[in-house]
Amino acid sequence: MRTKEMVFAALFAAFIGVLGMIPPIPLGFIPVPITAQTLGIMLAGCFLGKKTAGISLILFIVLVALGLPLLSGGRGGLSVLVGPSAGYIFSWPVAAFCIGYATEKVWPTMKTWKVFIINIVFGVLLVSLIGAPVMALITHTSVWAGLAGASAFLPGDCIKAIIAAVIAVQLKAISPIEDKIRNA
Repeated sequence: MRTKEMVFAALFAAFIGVLGMIPPIPLGFIPVPITAQTLGIMLAGCFLGKKTAGISLILFIVLVALGLPLLSGGRGGLSVLVGPSAGYIFSWPVAAFCIGYATEKVWPTMKTWKVFIINIVFGVLLVSLIGAPVMALITHTSVWAGLAGASAFLPGDCIKAIIAAVIAVQLKAISPIEDKIRNA
């Protein structure tokens, strides 16, 4: 991994931590709040590419595990990694990697709508399909109830997917993915 990639990974881990400072929107019927951090996950994947995005989110989780209050509401420590949000948090590196992989595949013909679809499939659906069953398991509810509760995130996550797609397309020229393509 080159120095530039390490810097980008660290910057995105910090950026996702900053997004955690935006106050979460608690939902009364599900113990996982609506946060802006999933926007950072989508941006990491479609801007950094698979490897750097995955490493960035692993770094973020390590920092949270060490106790840094980087999650929404100033949460951090090992307890949040075994709580109702654990499945969502652990899905982030997987989602960022998958978004990065798919974005790299469409890079030469990258369009906003393609990145939007990639963000919906991996940044919204994949995160929910991993996070909701884990939340249901931890809260002793049915998986179907967890998935139904996770549907509350869909409208906001779709907006975040659009924002991430637009930003990624606008920043295409300075993306580390562009460097890889150019130097290949």
